Amino acid sequence: MNGSSLRVAYLGLGVMGYPMAGHLAKSGRPVTVYNRTAEKAQRFAAQYSAQARATPREAAYEADIVFSCVGNDDDLRSITLGPDGAFEGMSKGAVFVDHTTASANVARELNAAANALGLGFIDAPVSGGQSGAENGALTVMCGGEVAHFQRVEPSIACYARACRLMGPSGAGQLTKMVNQICIAGLIQSLAEALHFARRAGLDAEAVVDLIKNGAAQSWQMENRHKTMLAGEFDFGFAVEWMRKDLAILLDAARNNGAHLPVAALVDQFYSEVEKMGGRRWDTSSLIARLER
Repeated sequence: MNGSSLRVAYLGLGVMGYPMAGHLAKSGRPVTVYNRTAEKAQRFAAQYSAQARATPREAAYEADIVFSCVGNDDDLRSITLGPDGAFEGMSKGAVFVDHTTASANVARELNAAANALGLGFIDAPVSGGQSGAENGALTVMCGGEVAHFQRVEPSIACYARACRLMGPSGAGQLTKMVNQICIAGLIQSLAEALHFARRAGLDAEAVVDLIKNGAAQSWQMENRHKTMLAGEFDFGFAVEWMRKDLAILLDAARNNGAHLPVAALVDQFYSEVEKMGGRRWDTSSLIARLER
């Protein structure tokens, strides 16, 4: 069976899931979708000539690969387990691919539950944000068995710029934690740098235009410095989502003995941003607490 003839299901049509499922549909794969808000699933079905179903079990029925992107560990359990969960509707040999940023523990838990039913499971959190999902340019970090990964990789390629199996179940989620540790430190450093440039009387825009050509360059600098200087944060990856991710990785660090003082400090800074009314602001809003 070639990739485009595989039957796929997508569970969760949020700001990431909707465009990712759209890329699958545009590839010619028959797509069935489920979303907690049924109206969004119906809109997707109309836009992409797909099928919408009322429960995860119904959406997953007869699918070769079932994808998901939901909010957290409990949301993930709710769409996979139980009489209306996807696992109940999947056929033996099918593979479940989860793009939620969740804990490594829930990935291992659901992998064991899937394997007991003769199913495959790949934890596959992503990086690249809404724009990456819309442009098919996500980075996908996977954990699971090689055979299951090889089966789903061609479909993931519909919306990924980079995709790699990082190890056994849970390794994808652990890799995403590394990603978020890096991002947290980068954004705080950029916020402090821009704040310092202004206080020093420099043209912060000119400073960035120069130093982005050297060792200080980063994706955050390239894509966020202008909106940070303008105080615009009503877009992008929300502070409350980043705090969810930081809570997951800080918990993992407590269990594995890793020392993450900067990540813990940045989490505190984000709690201050939330108190300023910035729960849904982009993560680049760290500069707001410095310039309030």
